[in-house]
Amino acid sequence: MISANDFIPSKYTHSIEEGNFQWSAPSNIALVKYWGKKDNQIPANPSVSFTLNNCKTITKLTFAKKNISPELNVTGNNFSFDLLFEGQPKEDFKPKIQKFLERIEIYLPFLKDYHFTIDTENTFPHSSGIASSASGMAALAMNLMSLEKALNPEMTKEYFYQKASLLARLGSGSACRSVKGQVVVWGNHANISRSSDLFGVEFPNAIHANFKNFQDTILLVDKGEKQVSSTVGHDLMHNHPFAERRFAQAHENLDQLISIFESGNLDEFIKIVESEALTLHAMMMTSMPYFILMKPNTLEIINAIWKFRNKTKIPVCFTLDAGANVHVLYPFDHKEKVLQFIQHELVGYCQNGQYICDQIGNGAVLL
Repeated sequence: MISANDFIPSKYTHSIEEGNFQWSAPSNIALVKYWGKKDNQIPANPSVSFTLNNCKTITKLTFAKKNISPELNVTGNNFSFDLLFEGQPKEDFKPKIQKFLERIEIYLPFLKDYHFTIDTENTFPHSSGIASSASGMAALAMNLMSLEKALNPEMTKEYFYQKASLLARLGSGSACRSVKGQVVVWGNHANISRSSDLFGVEFPNAIHANFKNFQDTILLVDKGEKQVSSTVGHDLMHNHPFAERRFAQAHENLDQLISIFESGNLDEFIKIVESEALTLHAMMMTSMPYFILMKPNTLEIINAIWKFRNKTKIPVCFTLDAGANVHVLYPFDHKEKVLQFIQHELVGYCQNGQYICDQIGNGAVLL
């Protein structure tokens, strides 16, 4: 059994004075939802997600040893970094990055030796209501692992990706599912080999052709700031009256998905995915304090999808994150008809008519 201590390095064999790396990392959409966590970003239940392809964060990490850069005017035993978002300084992101570096320093003991410039941008509008923390933290983790690999070139590929996922998790839980693989499991599950609470793993079992090139069209219902942060939302599961049953349900649904992925049974897939989405929101509505993140247009879209599916028998379904936006999931074979349906019937429910077409992708990419 791998423990977090296995990712604490003993010593580095090489040194590097300065340089840069650039990675892109995608967002992901959970099918079985993670809601509720223990200390240290450990999930209260396992989850599984589709990795997206187009919605991603591109981050360039430039680094220089503090002692060789007097012009940087940075010394001392502190973290030293500048943060740019789309080319402009972004001070309000800095506390989150500071906290992240504090959390991961035990695993990357070189962090205080360098001054970093983190230059990051998203391929989707920042205010779109799409969670950018998963893609952002995954992209940053990949860059930091590239630096560690330069310090320790003997590192194996498996260790590289496992540790990148572990680091990403410490920035944002779901970020560990944005590192590698099309379908990613995070959290210990008895029937999924090598699954771990520490990092995401590529789904190891057979996946039917029905799920190849699966499409996700994201309908931007509400692009405002989230009413409640994910951290606060997860914390509300601690004394939740239905928490234990919910955690057990996630294990059961993940179990069912193992055989659904193998058989390609889209009807059963739809039942699990939509039930999970509604259960996530039911947990929020029944916590104390309680909150409703769906908007009237979220419900209009859900009802329209149900009506369209009943009428056409096309296997299209929805899922939701902790917000009002709707992810419309469907097989590639039905892309043309579903997009026509979206354009004719659903666009009117989107803020400014905005939606994003995406599909399953493979994870982070070195640029």
